[in-house]
Amino acid sequence: MSDKFSDKELFSSKKRIRSFDYAFHGIYNMLRSQHNFWIQISIAILAVVMGFALEISRGEWMILTLTIGMVLAAETFNSAIEALTDLVQQEYDPKAGWVKDLAAGAVLITAIASIVVGILIFLPRILALL
Repeated sequence: MSDKFSDKELFSSKKRIRSFDYAFHGIYNMLRSQHNFWIQISIAILAVVMGFALEISRGEWMILTLTIGMVLAAETFNSAIEALTDLVQQEYDPKAGWVKDLAAGAVLITAIASIVVGILIFLPRILALL
């Protein structure tokens, strides 16, 4: 009986480090080419500044951090799905458009959820200052 891992190296530090390099390259490409990613990062920076200014709690920081990560990851997945769809289907195809719409819809869902989180965290503090 052959072991499917017998010919492969189970762990390689070089390969693990290289995988981080690929991941950072992907983030760099997002920053270089995706305008929505810049908008989302700008809003995230604003939320972090507001978090410090309004002294949100540790739990709120955790929720805010996860929310920011969720939106940026969703945008990255959306871009990957769009690029892959374009690679596979160069001509217009309604099914390819549907796939892209679904991916964009997922970003919209996370963005709406992040707005709700922002309202729940920041609005009471802002109103208390008035």
